Formats: sequence, structure tokens, C-alpha cells
Amino acid sequence: MLYWALLFLIIAIVAGIFGFGGSAVAAAGIAKILFVIFLVLFLASLVFGFMRRA
Repeated sequence: MLYWALLFLIIAIVAGIFGFGGSAVAAAGIAKILFVIFLVLFLASLVFGFMRRA
């Protein structure tokens, strides 16, 4: 999941450099959404991992 977020972030940066404003905004939005999903899943697995050990 983090791989996809970073991939869309790189696409957004490259598109922004070359002047493709609409696609850069779309790719940056997708990257933000995927990063938040990754972060939530990471924190959930961290909490459940600590709960299983206790």
C-alpha cells in the first residue's frame, strides 16, 4: 500500500514538473488517500499486535 502511495506521489511530482496540472492534482490526491489508508492499517496492526502479546 505504501508502495502505491509513493508511486502516485512520484507521478504527481513528474506531472507537475511537466505542467500537467490536472493529472498532477489527481495523482497527488490518490497518493494522499492511499497514505492515510496505509497509516490507519499500520496503526491498527500495531495495536492488535500489542494486544495479542499482552
